[in-house]
Amino acid sequence: MKRWYLYPFSLGYHLATGIRNTMYDLGVFKTTKFKTPIINVGNLSVGGSGKSPMVMYLAQFLSKHYRTGVLSRGYGRLTKGYEVTNYESNYKIVGDEAMQLFERFKNRFVIAVSEERVPGAKKVIEDMDLDVLVLDDAMQHRAIKAGFNILMTDFNDPYFKDHLLPAGDLRESRNGSKRADIIMISKCPDELTEETKRYYISRIKPSYNQKVFFSSIGYDENVYGKDKMLPDNNLNYYDILLITGIANPKPLLEHLAKFSQRVTHLKFRDHHNFTDDDIKKITAEYKKLGEYKLILTTEKDYVRLKTFDYLREIVYYWPINVIIDKKEEFNQIILDYVRKN
Repeated sequence: MKRWYLYPFSLGYHLATGIRNTMYDLGVFKTTKFKTPIINVGNLSVGGSGKSPMVMYLAQFLSKHYRTGVLSRGYGRLTKGYEVTNYESNYKIVGDEAMQLFERFKNRFVIAVSEERVPGAKKVIEDMDLDVLVLDDAMQHRAIKAGFNILMTDFNDPYFKDHLLPAGDLRESRNGSKRADIIMISKCPDELTEETKRYYISRIKPSYNQKVFFSSIGYDENVYGKDKMLPDNNLNYYDILLITGIANPKPLLEHLAKFSQRVTHLKFRDHHNFTDDDIKKITAEYKKLGEYKLILTTEKDYVRLKTFDYLREIVYYWPINVIIDKKEEFNQIILDYVRKN
């Protein structure tokens, strides 16, 4: 247990979330189902579990076969309501995750945000004539009934070892995993043994209609800046100021350590909205570095940092992709769901 002294409060949280889920299960609370196939990527815990790379993977894959859309809440934006991401958008309007998707894929698929998922889904499906919609982080948003649920859980912090808020990090009880069609163990180490896979599957205890998959994070062979790129094996020539505003920067730090030991890390909270004071702090740390230096950040943080004039020319980002074990089987399950619905 992470914060055992808060366990009494978790009992109250368990009661509240349990009643809420029961009301949805019994049909007391309204759930809206769509004719268009909807795939939800969610988790049971707060913090990073690899949802964003999975949403990116699904949208990229499905867009090769179907007219595809992505709908997220647009967390961290300064606006409200329904918005479709375009060339005039920025992170203040649609949020950093939607902007990250657009920066990489442009108009290959539709990217929309709405804090109200039901009307947002209805509008983007109808207005954009979608064949399939990918929902980002809507496992607990049960007012909309996705036809297919992918539950993400971190290899290093799986939900079956966690506890309810506030003692742990679970948003709802472990029983919520029963609503998933696929349980994806994310951020797995590169060398994953069959024995370890069997252990995780034995702890999850999937039902007959559930599949368990394993995935890892793959880093690009280059880091990218404004109109430029740098091979990752050249990073050892530089003093690096690493800026992160993500839930768990540990995997990035471990990967970067393979290329450079001269790293200064400034860590901000997830979805951090950088201020002028933050930029002054970043600038001061950058000036302390040697002659050959650069600022490195995540793809998500880049869409925020590049809006500051001074940083635009010196900041690089490191793209990531999800690598799925048994990818062909996973892809076929996804295609079968969309085709049959």
